[in-house]
Amino acid sequence: MIGPDQKGAQLEGSKDFAKQFMLRHGIPTAAYATFTKETLRQAHEHLSRVQAPYVLKADGLAAGKGVIITSDVQEAEKTIEEMLLHQKFGEASRKVVVEQFLEGIELSVFVLTDGKNYLILPEAKDYKRIGEGDTGPNTGGMGAVSPVPFADKAFMQRVEQEIIRPTIQGLNKEGIDYKGFIFFGLMNVAGKPYVIEYNVRLGDPEAQVVLPRLQTDLVALFEAVAQESLASLALDIRPEYATTVVLVSGGYPEAYEKGKQITSIAPSPGVIPFQGGTCLDPDTSALLTDGGRVMALTSLSTSLAEGIQMSQQAAGQVHFEGKYHRRDIGRDLLAYLPQSL
Repeated sequence: MIGPDQKGAQLEGSKDFAKQFMLRHGIPTAAYATFTKETLRQAHEHLSRVQAPYVLKADGLAAGKGVIITSDVQEAEKTIEEMLLHQKFGEASRKVVVEQFLEGIELSVFVLTDGKNYLILPEAKDYKRIGEGDTGPNTGGMGAVSPVPFADKAFMQRVEQEIIRPTIQGLNKEGIDYKGFIFFGLMNVAGKPYVIEYNVRLGDPEAQVVLPRLQTDLVALFEAVAQESLASLALDIRPEYATTVVLVSGGYPEAYEKGKQITSIAPSPGVIPFQGGTCLDPDTSALLTDGGRVMALTSLSTSLAEGIQMSQQAAGQVHFEGKYHRRDIGRDLLAYLPQSL
């Protein structure tokens, strides 16, 4: 089996469980407190004592939308009430984690583990907000880039020593049989990594930039996981930049319409299309939208700037009513590179 058992899945399934796990094993993360509807008054009191911005997280799974960040204490109080009393995110918000805001830049790091050994996969930076300039509500992901220019060798050594290794060791100490991917959502705070969240899978749209960079056969990696022999393998990673842009339906991540015909999906040279929220019309076999995030378009290029241009050009060639995509994916990372890259 490639994937965690029920207990291991709580690393993603419960923010509170993940936070307690990190505290037990000395893994750097933001300070936090957890509340239920029975402790709503204490939640309001807690907000009055901590400094804005306020990071509010539904404890369970909420399709990537269960995180609210606000600097307005009244909005924070109202949001907690909506989560706990009115089930804004259903059962996922039966508990709410109020977390310290960390100032820094985000990235995602991934490992594949057989329970004892692990391999570090290519890192990525994803873009969660719907609006350009990282504005608006969170989504399941609007794009991603790999590799991440600011994740240099020294930073990645700290990630391995302070976060990855203690996580694998902690799982073993607690008797959690974990085989598969672990996603580390990190914040780089002045060169020090902090864990924002765990996922127990290869994230999306990060997978669309991580997997194209792997030259090692994925089936061979999975076989090694099953046989607990990952230590015998070495990863072969392509040096190119992978950049993906996600096309979404108008109105996403809130209400949106389905069934819009998609035209002109022939991929540009060097661009890989990954279909997500699509389906075929049963009568005409036309390709239709069938979800909020419709497809991702991934380019591979020796130059990040060129890769950004390739993905954006490909995004402009796909058409459906209400189509929207961010035009700034990866552009913030150009500041970390020489102009030639």
